[in-house]
Amino acid sequence: MSKRQWPFLLGGLLVALLLAGVVSNYASSHPDGLDSSLLKGCTVNADDEITGGSCPAQEAKDHELADSPLADYGVRGIGNGFVSTGLSGVLGVLLTFAFGAGLFWLARRRGPATPATSADPAAPATPAPDTASADPADDAATPSTGSR
Repeated sequence: MSKRQWPFLLGGLLVALLLAGVVSNYASSHPDGLDSSLLKGCTVNADDEITGGSCPAQEAKDHELADSPLADYGVRGIGNGFVSTGLSGVLGVLLTFAFGAGLFWLARRRGPATPATSADPAAPATPAPDTASADPADDAATPSTGSR
């Protein structure tokens, strides 16, 4: 990676960390399209708990990883919701960045590109012509002096 790309990469990482750590706390707390469509047919109270009716959301179960450290857009063990959500976002960005950087590191070019060689290494190299170029189209564009 060239030295000119580092500021761009670090700037992008900084913006992502800022968005994940601060702005994510101001995201809407209302259910998204999938959640709201699963609640159709049910009555819901102010705490988004189903109080009656019949809807697919009544069959919902906790995810297998519901008790993981980063479940529910927060960090388990941190009582402050703002800090918990922000830290969860920052950790997610850092983990994603580390994973992506690792993949790019594995896929990187390991050495200089080798020049194309002829099939027969013992064959002598063909000398380049002195006055004519290798491409006939270049010769047509070059003014002729009358002798070759």
